[in-house]
Amino acid sequence: MALRSARTSKRSGRTPGEAPDTGGRPAESASVPVPASDSALPMTTNWLLRGKDGRLTAYAPAEDGVLRWTEERLGGPRWSDPELLEAPGLLPYLSIASGAQGYVHLVGLRRRPAAGGQIRTDVVYAVQFQTGRPLRDWQALGTPYPKDLARGGLLGLPSAVIDPNGSLHLFARNAGRGLSARLQKPSGAWLAWADLKGSRMTGEAAAVVGEDGLIEVLGPTDDAVMRWRQPKVAAKAERDPKSFAARVTPGTLTSERTGGDRLTHYWRDTDDRTVHAWRLEGGESAPLGGPGTGPIALLRTPVDGHDCTILAQRGLDGRPALAAYPTEDEAAGVTWTPTGEECVGAPALALDGQGRVVMAAIATDGGLRVARQKAEPGLALEAWSRV
Repeated sequence: MALRSARTSKRSGRTPGEAPDTGGRPAESASVPVPASDSALPMTTNWLLRGKDGRLTAYAPAEDGVLRWTEERLGGPRWSDPELLEAPGLLPYLSIASGAQGYVHLVGLRRRPAAGGQIRTDVVYAVQFQTGRPLRDWQALGTPYPKDLARGGLLGLPSAVIDPNGSLHLFARNAGRGLSARLQKPSGAWLAWADLKGSRMTGEAAAVVGEDGLIEVLGPTDDAVMRWRQPKVAAKAERDPKSFAARVTPGTLTSERTGGDRLTHYWRDTDDRTVHAWRLEGGESAPLGGPGTGPIALLRTPVDGHDCTILAQRGLDGRPALAAYPTEDEAAGVTWTPTGEECVGAPALALDGQGRVVMAAIATDGGLRVARQKAEPGLALEAWSRV
């Protein structure tokens, strides 16, 4: 999801769905983010997060920065107007990680002109310590090739996760199409880039932390998915020989904790654009229908007392689509329900401060749209609100 820049504005006092007060004048289009149509970068899915104070924040990559909307109070419905967090040169893609402390780490890739007409590529990150508070300055972490700008430019987009100790782990496809990693200790010190080996990666790495605190990293190839896993917390991830067969559309791998130390991995098939799921214990991938575009947003939460996995995607018609099924019971099948208006990028899912499922999307006009779970049995959503 890529948005062109918007003017930073003060928090509005309007309720969702209410048009801004323009004093009888036409609204200025510059005050609303406009989606970019020329980005071929993978979409971001985990861009809606609940802070330690229970309020939700939405983040959207923009031209030369990040747009941020913040709930004004726990459970909404009022949100701040979009704020532009400036980051010149940042590509319109983010990996977002949040740990037990509630700190939000924004990680991306920045390209800037260098001497001799070359381009310098850097992995960059910034931290937000509290909901709605200013973002700390962006810091450059370089690449595994500090003296070779050409090879550095081949680095893939980073994937970021935080382990139980509070360490930030970054993973990216390297110039040799294997996996490189970099670790920030809880003290804030960074270790050097490490080569985790592997080859033939065709898409971006995707990292997830299991309920056991161990990190697993996936790397797609033409016809399979490679896996790396930590042998113990804080250890370097090691290549697991148990890859699995799959034709993964690049940029669509996502994962969810689904019980004990088990992870379920989801992706979009290259051939028919449907959703598939795989777990190590089962060994076979399960088709979940729903042809669409981009990665799948995931949320595991009880629905009517039943452990359910909720999925959201952008359908072929451009609208968000929602589905749910009993966790780890893919054989039960899923039904995808289109909802809302056409969107750009991938929708997002989260629980708000009152425990309600929230689905969010960026509309084609660049505005944030939000739908919350109704206070009734099942997973019905209220009408979409325009923020």
